Amino acid sequence: MRGSVFVISGPSGSGKTTLAESLLRSRKLKDKLAKSVSFTTRPRRSGEKNKIHYFFITEAQFKRKLEAKKILEWTRYLGYYYATPKDFVEGRLEKGKHVILCLDLKGARQVKKFYPRDTVTIFINPPSLGALKRRIQGRCSRTKKEEIGRRLRLAREEIRACHKFDHCLVNENLQQAVKELKGIILKETGSYN
Repeated sequence: MRGSVFVISGPSGSGKTTLAESLLRSRKLKDKLAKSVSFTTRPRRSGEKNKIHYFFITEAQFKRKLEAKKILEWTRYLGYYYATPKDFVEGRLEKGKHVILCLDLKGARQVKKFYPRDTVTIFINPPSLGALKRRIQGRCSRTKKEEIGRRLRLAREEIRACHKFDHCLVNENLQQAVKELKGIILKETGSYN
């Protein structure tokens, strides 16, 4: 049986990566899910490991992969490229695994277009823009004011598009959001026992 793609989207700082990591540790889901590791041209942050958090590549390498059609979806965010390896996703789906992707709106649309029947989109809303601003500032203490401003402007645009997703939830309480997200995936995959 072929797997499904679960695209988790939301503004930077909404908690989508934290939620995805929680799902991957879930006893009920960990053997059924795979998280794709994306390519990125941005510099590595403190604590990030190559091939675990991202494949850190140069812009020239990114362009070669794009030309070779080795990229499922891609975007340019704050001056850097981010992309999903096509071979990884396709290989997991063929083995019956469900793939978790944390993507922006453009990436979610690209994946839904490429796998229209196999993709479930989930939007993660922050409890408020004020809470989102605090999360962004706390997560990246070296984030410049202008970058925080750009992220918040982009977040407003992204939040306006949440109605276009198959599911939408608010990440105010992490445990509750994990429970809701887990419920969505179990329901969509028919894994409730």
